[in-house]
Amino acid sequence: MSFLFRMASRMRPSTPEEVVRSIKDSFLALPTKTGARAHEEVEKNISSLRQLLSGDGETEPNQEQVLQISLEICNEDLLSLFVQNLPSLGWGVRKDLVNCWCILLGQKADEKYFCVKYMEEHVELLYFLVGCYKNLDVALNSGNMLRECIKYPTLAKYILESDSFELFFEYVELPNFDIASDALSTFKDLLTKHETVVAEFLGSHYEQFFELYTRILKSSNYVTRRQAVKFLSEFLLEASNSKIMKRYIQEVRFLNIMIGLLKDSSKNIRICAFHVFKVFVANPNKPRGIVEALRENRRELLKLLHNLPASKGEDELDEERDLIIQAIEKL
Repeated sequence: MSFLFRMASRMRPSTPEEVVRSIKDSFLALPTKTGARAHEEVEKNISSLRQLLSGDGETEPNQEQVLQISLEICNEDLLSLFVQNLPSLGWGVRKDLVNCWCILLGQKADEKYFCVKYMEEHVELLYFLVGCYKNLDVALNSGNMLRECIKYPTLAKYILESDSFELFFEYVELPNFDIASDALSTFKDLLTKHETVVAEFLGSHYEQFFELYTRILKSSNYVTRRQAVKFLSEFLLEASNSKIMKRYIQEVRFLNIMIGLLKDSSKNIRICAFHVFKVFVANPNKPRGIVEALRENRRELLKLLHNLPASKGEDELDEERDLIIQAIEKL
């Protein structure tokens, strides 16, 4: 028995190069081998990789070995095979693969994240992952992998400035609630993780972005509409986005959208809309068009604000509402 054990041990890949070669061979064999057998081989290899990278629950991973395996994975273009084969893998393998992905992207040598560098040189993989939201089976896996990528400013910038970014305005309205919510989480990360990247992006894509954003603010889907106005109220009021906010509140078309949302049947939507609307009113340098729009809608606005749902335990909201009512009454 001990002889058999020693023989089996010798048959397992022992060096990082052998480990990675074994994984690569199993992926390359997927289109050629009998389906079940090929997938079984991939599943076994990815499970082993996960244990090597994250430990088995009893022993911690060997960090030097993790680094060497990660470098070899990049050298052998294995990251590309992981992404491209994601839709054909089973649920358990995808789960292990996502775990490996998160560890791999965090590896660095000489202060450089080499797996991130690999993704920078193969940006088509990012766009492939974005497109996976259309696939019900792998959408949540690709979402996890994307959010890991978005932690790095260069990768976030590639997505923001690509045609793929516009797809998120469709994904947040998908009928599947879990996938739509996951897409919204990724969308939020893209717009909140890296202030400088986002400021540059919105500075050069302002019109295009808010034209698309207006569409989801007007969505017939209640959840989409609520999440969109809630995120906008948080996003615009962030200090880092003050330039975007100042530009936004200069435009009558956006004021009219907020007035429309103040009429929404949902209490939560009306409250979130108020937090954006109040900035239009409180702006000491309101353009003439904004002042005229507030005057024209004065009576209706006062009625809407007086009927704004009471906020339990939120005295600040009530005080803000009273101040905005006074400001409109003085117009």
